[in-house]
Parts: sequence; C-alpha cells; structure tokens
Amino acid sequence: MDRRTIDLRIAGQNYRLMSSASEEDLRRLAGLVNAKVAEVAPRGKPQPAQAVLLAAMALAHELEAERGQRKQLEHRTRELLRGVLGRIDDALRTAEPESDHAPPDASA
Repeated sequence: MDRRTIDLRIAGQNYRLMSSASEEDLRRLAGLVNAKVAEVAPRGKPQPAQAVLLAAMALAHELEAERGQRKQLEHRTRELLRGVLGRIDDALRTAEPESDHAPPDASA
C-alpha cells in the first residue's frame, strides 16, 4: 500500500507519521485520543506525555471491555441459535408423516 507522511496534533504536540492508512482515518483517531486526553487530564494546562499515556490506557481499557462484551454476545447468540435449531429439528421430526415410515403392506 502507499505510505505517506501525515502530520497530526495530539495533546498539544505535533507528530509526523508514516502510514498507509487514510489521512481522514488518522485524523479521526487523533480526535478520539484528544477527546480522551481532555477527559483524563486537567483543562487549560499543557498536556504532558503522562496525559497521553493515561488516555491510551483508558482507550485500551474501553477496547478490552468492548471485546469482552462482544465475546459474551457471540456466546449467547451461538447458544440461542443452537436452541432454535434444536427446536426446528424436533418440529421437523414430529411433522414427518407416519406413512413414510410404515412397513409395506404384506397382503398385496
């Protein structure tokens, strides 16, 4: 992929990145980091590197929590689908006509 240099400003600091990601995506992500820095650091003061670290830790924690929720949802979904498929199988078995399983008439 095409790598290019992109300048971003995060927590009052300028960063030059080489990336193949779109500039729009990187700016959006930098905006998320800036918003998180604003949540975890006092306003109106220059943001030290520790503020960016705190923001990164908070974002990583949120990501981990979301992944855990997704795994739980996937597990619950699989269990529900197994139950539904089991009920469908049971309904199909009981709906089969008895004549299909009856032995042939020996009097003929």
